[in-house]
Amino acid sequence: MSLSETTLSYIETIKGFMDPEEGRALHDMALSVLSDFPYALSVEIGSYCGKSTIYIGDAVRQRSGLLVSVDHHYGSEENQPGEAYFDPDLADAETGGMSSLVVFRRTIRGANLEDVVVPVVAPSRMASQVVNGDIGFLFIDGGHSMPAALDDYRLWATRVMTGGVLAIHDVFPNPEDGGRPPYEIYKLAMASGLFEELKGVKSLRFLRRL
Repeated sequence: MSLSETTLSYIETIKGFMDPEEGRALHDMALSVLSDFPYALSVEIGSYCGKSTIYIGDAVRQRSGLLVSVDHHYGSEENQPGEAYFDPDLADAETGGMSSLVVFRRTIRGANLEDVVVPVVAPSRMASQVVNGDIGFLFIDGGHSMPAALDDYRLWATRVMTGGVLAIHDVFPNPEDGGRPPYEIYKLAMASGLFEELKGVKSLRFLRRL
């Protein structure tokens, strides 16, 4: 079932950088692949304020599954004070940086997804040591530094089960359009022989595990 108008309207109120066309594609792909793997785990690396979490979570709920959402909620490099994508509403007076955790929890509660989404408040590397099970749908949208992107790919992508899907956000072949690390891990995935590309929607790439 597609996203309801109520859910789409709610998503529009949430802070974040997920393009609506990409978000709907994310939802539809998760819904499709999880129909083949009803008991597989879904994992999201990088949730920010929860916009993408709702797109995926709605699909996961329809398949009676669980979505593990991994984020330390201190933001990526570009979200910090003085950087291009810093949001003063998310300023954290205690750390001098930012925190999206309170807003994320509010988002999930407002979407009635608290029985679907399992927040793991930790860096990707730490989370990878405690999250177990085969992954049917994996969405990588974490830190955009090269070390962070490589961690996300190397620690999680090989855990996608055969026939499952890896989705990578912010893949920009043209350097003038955006940062390179997501594109670089996309190239690593394609060169690995472990994945084949299914489709691309704007900066979003969907790869099937072989």
